[in-house]
Amino acid sequence: MPKRISVRGAIISNDVAWIYELFDIEHTSPQMVMEQIEDANGDDLEVIINSGGGEVYAASEIYTELKSYTGTVETRVVGLAASAASVIAMAGDKVLIAPTAEIMIHNSSMGYHGDHRDMNKASEMLQNTDKTIANAYRLKSGMDEKELLDLMGKETWLTPQDALEKGLVDEIMFENEIKLTASASVSNLIP
Repeated sequence: MPKRISVRGAIISNDVAWIYELFDIEHTSPQMVMEQIEDANGDDLEVIINSGGGEVYAASEIYTELKSYTGTVETRVVGLAASAASVIAMAGDKVLIAPTAEIMIHNSSMGYHGDHRDMNKASEMLQNTDKTIANAYRLKSGMDEKELLDLMGKETWLTPQDALEKGLVDEIMFENEIKLTASASVSNLIP
């Protein structure tokens, strides 16, 4: 039986987790995930994701830990994997999505201040960050960087079918289940 890890709420850095804990706000930090990975002792992992995203570097750390894990990692998008959470979803050896879930990908953003030189540096940093985010999608889907950056630039919301067609997920959950129906009929008609 795989060990379950939840990725819910905001994706945050370790140093601000105490604030979320103080106010009992749902969140996920790299340390939380790493502790659960260590407890798994090589057993397979099932990572349940429902998050609107958060800090890209925290997500990168979680992604890297999951990709480096020795056991099998299955990620399951059960509600939303948006922004930084979509990066984490790409860490699965197998990526599944619920038929009612969505994935959202977009460009990185930040608040910044300074003069025009600072703004130019910030712009360059964001463009580089977008490329690193696109790497996670590229490694999963095989899509080229330009196409991914275009989708990110448009802030693209992907239905389960869209995500499957683009190779960002491997399977839509419950899709292969066949529903059997039984029909009982009481009738005076003779066949």
